Amino acid sequence: MTSVLQPRECKMTKEPQKTYGFYLRMEKDTAGHLIRDVKKNSPAEKAGLKDGDRVLRVNGVFVDKEEHAQVVEIVKNSGNSVVLLVLDDASYQKAEKEGVNLEELSQKVSTGQQQEHRSPPPMANGATTAVPQPRLCYLVKEEKGYGFSLKTTEGHKGLFIVELSSEGAAAKAGVQNNDRLIEINGKNVESDTHEEVVEKVKKSENHVMFLLSNEETDRYYRSQKMVLSKESANLRLLPLKPRLIETQKGKNGYGFYLRMEQNTGDHVIKDVDSGSPAAKAGLKDNDILVAVNGERVDGLDHESVVGKIKQSETKTTLLVVDKETDTMYKLAQISPFLYYYKAEDPAPAKTDKRVELHTEQKVNHKPRICKMVKGPSGFGFRLNMIKNKPGVFISEVKNHGPADTAGVENDDFLVEVNGVNVINESYDKVVARIQGSGDRLTLLVCSKDAYKYFQGQNIPITASMAEPVHDTSEPPAYKENHLSEPARNSPEPRERSSSSSSSQSAASTKADSDNNDDTKL
Repeated sequence: MTSVLQPRECKMTKEPQKTYGFYLRMEKDTAGHLIRDVKKNSPAEKAGLKDGDRVLRVNGVFVDKEEHAQVVEIVKNSGNSVVLLVLDDASYQKAEKEGVNLEELSQKVSTGQQQEHRSPPPMANGATTAVPQPRLCYLVKEEKGYGFSLKTTEGHKGLFIVELSSEGAAAKAGVQNNDRLIEINGKNVESDTHEEVVEKVKKSENHVMFLLSNEETDRYYRSQKMVLSKESANLRLLPLKPRLIETQKGKNGYGFYLRMEQNTGDHVIKDVDSGSPAAKAGLKDNDILVAVNGERVDGLDHESVVGKIKQSETKTTLLVVDKETDTMYKLAQISPFLYYYKAEDPAPAKTDKRVELHTEQKVNHKPRICKMVKGPSGFGFRLNMIKNKPGVFISEVKNHGPADTAGVENDDFLVEVNGVNVINESYDKVVARIQGSGDRLTLLVCSKDAYKYFQGQNIPITASMAEPVHDTSEPPAYKENHLSEPARNSPEPRERSSSSSSSQSAASTKADSDNNDDTKL
């Protein structure tokens, strides 16, 4: 009998910069995402979470088969409120033994089909529905059009979807009757007239992206004093999704070229070698690179992206999209990176992963990007390191020098040099990177307290987390240097070198006649 299996929905709301009061773990030889160490009087305890519970859904999304880091990031990105659907330890083991489909079981509960089996909803921190979200819907025009009409409603902002054809393009995309239209192709239309909205849909020709809300979502966001935006939208209805590629380096490298298109700034995969590790992992010609090992690459120069790939040494994880998927996300004016909260570096699984869920970082924990131009006496700082401990620290920052003006502070921990992570590099190699940067230098730094915080939470420090740039350079802090290796069409054999010396490039690079950077990896 499986009728005794009763998943519970628990809503937690926490104070900003506080935690929910539990740990989410994966343990060796134990299936599922485990709730552990629920703190007394915490939001987690008040919501009814118990030690040993397994998380089935987060904000309505089924996560039982997801990676641990993925589930953690979904919770973190939920803000100060989250809804977990959980199953107690004994019931979860029973379901596993009997082969119960947990996705179907949890779906029935979330849609209210098993209300008669559920306990009365808990007060205050308890809830029986997932946190509502606006939705992004991608409509592809059919012969009969999109299959909906628009109307205005007195006393309500925006236009509403009506007369939805059940077999039309809009319904297929996830649009529902009485949805409120917030954005068209990334642009807010809440204050537009009926005629203006119709014209924008027509101008979009055969494809259009809607950001939609409904009455429940509007009510929730008003109660929380939150702004509806595409950044908080549910993306699960989008038909095209980014791909996560995990690949090991072979004896000749990964087996592809990375090219930066100067007219778009995209980092594009080219010439994937047949039978190479990249090809076997599913990488394809003309794929566009979104992230490397969980770090976004948009806005980075070619050498910085190459550096991030090579930093992994033997394996790397790439988040990519094909051109059609890229076009869809650009229509919405969001990054495909938002679909995956984190592209996890495929490190060996640890026996016990333990993460306490902090959903916000204190302002003083944020790293800083500091750009500077060398002065008559250099950049105006020194580097220090502690013997037998990782990391390099800033010291002796000269008052009013380039580093000081750029926002560098004494005892700052050095994370990146010109876009390349140096946390695990030797002191001499970091010094060489800085000396080889010429007159312009970009550093990613954070305070020692911030470094300890991020290490303790197992959070990688990236430029995307940084405060606004401290830029004391004009023009930009560093330019791209084309390496002087033989061109790819040279009769000499192509090599994937692993050398890091200043006199020898770490990968063969060419500058095409169209000014695209092209590096073999």
